Amino acid sequence: MYNFRKCTLGVAPTRRDAFKNNRKDAINKRTESLCLKYDVNFVGIEGVAREGLLVFSDEIEKIAKHFIASEVDALFIPHANFGQEEAVAKLAKLVNKPVLIWGPRDDAPLGISDQLEDRPYDVQCGLFATGKALLSYGVPFTYIENCWIGSPVLDKGFEDFIRTVCAAKAFSQARVGQMSTRPQPFLSVRYNESEILEKFGIEVVPIMESSVLDEVEHVLKDEPEAVQAQLDKWERFLDMSSQDLEIRKKIAAAAVGIKRLAEFNGCTVMAGECWKMLRAAFGIGSCFIWGALTEEGLPVICETDVLGAVGAGMLFGAARSETVPFFADITIRHPTNDNGELLWHCGPFPYSLAKEPGKAYVEQCKGQFEIRGGDITLLRIGALKGKYTLFADEAAGIAGPKTNGTYLWIETKNWPAWERKFVTGPYIHHMSGVHGKYKAAVHEAAKYLGDIEPDSIVN
Repeated sequence: MYNFRKCTLGVAPTRRDAFKNNRKDAINKRTESLCLKYDVNFVGIEGVAREGLLVFSDEIEKIAKHFIASEVDALFIPHANFGQEEAVAKLAKLVNKPVLIWGPRDDAPLGISDQLEDRPYDVQCGLFATGKALLSYGVPFTYIENCWIGSPVLDKGFEDFIRTVCAAKAFSQARVGQMSTRPQPFLSVRYNESEILEKFGIEVVPIMESSVLDEVEHVLKDEPEAVQAQLDKWERFLDMSSQDLEIRKKIAAAAVGIKRLAEFNGCTVMAGECWKMLRAAFGIGSCFIWGALTEEGLPVICETDVLGAVGAGMLFGAARSETVPFFADITIRHPTNDNGELLWHCGPFPYSLAKEPGKAYVEQCKGQFEIRGGDITLLRIGALKGKYTLFADEAAGIAGPKTNGTYLWIETKNWPAWERKFVTGPYIHHMSGVHGKYKAAVHEAAKYLGDIEPDSIVN
């Protein structure tokens, strides 16, 4: 299963060769503590570069090879003093991963002096130079403001960057398993398979309906232990007793079989036809299965919405698997709140999101529960005439009328502006959501993805 949380960071502190003083040791210590705090793998350059610093031109290629061999997902280049901007830009260009730059604030000048040591580090000045060098080399980058080495600003900026990296990685490494074709009436979920591969490297793996049905049939007939284990896992968390035992077994067999197909094909996310495929063959619906697989770390998206699946993966990355995403229709306005809206789908939301877990149940192969509120980030990828946009914005869960299926009422700052955005396009009635505030991380990820433009609501 794809790991939406994993992040390996290449760390290369830099110093200006003309400056004697530097704060490499303090920076490395602080960076290691941040990596430990946020569950990030640290790859440094001690023993690779003399001094353990990025300084000299003749070491740039060696450091780049070290990071590439270590399969880093991003670079962090803290400035131990002014820094060596040309070396930074050349290294970043070679490694070709998201880049974070930062440097600690200098103490106040010592007073009137004709000695360079009066300003022993000059870090902020170096950050300006490095930013210009990265732009000149065509390297996108993120930076954290020049702050004290122990500042919470550094913690927040570091965590946000790691979420950005994981979101960008989930997008650029997306391998979407497409199970069967889209439902015939759903023109809105059409996409250009060749274009998303050429522009973004996103691969789509067609999985024939017959392959899905054969695998489910095999599990159902030949692997009763796997079926029972799956049922036991679910029934610890929600009530499935309204479903006949044979139906429950078929639901479990479908989940086991589809998960195996995803693993065999190396898929990070899935999008499947959910109207007739399983119902015609086994008499079961897909809704609960899609949500249950998402719960296990494999986002499976309704109505063969491939771009929806990529977006769900991005949110899983931004949340770093601390919670799971859900996939919703945008359906009806709140009856008394003009800025409220119902996010709903027949029953595919992951069950761990239930507002009242003890009351969550499955009926007619569909989850039946409201999910908890709080801060919500919503995302949709749009495409029209070769132009791609990445909508992300935030809302809050609110109270609203009860309904069937899985659902959440949300409040935005300006729902009419959201409605206008989604009617006039290039978006559709599907959105991925996740609990938490990740709009900034998702938009920052867009700069590392190529030809896609970040988008949100202008209130």
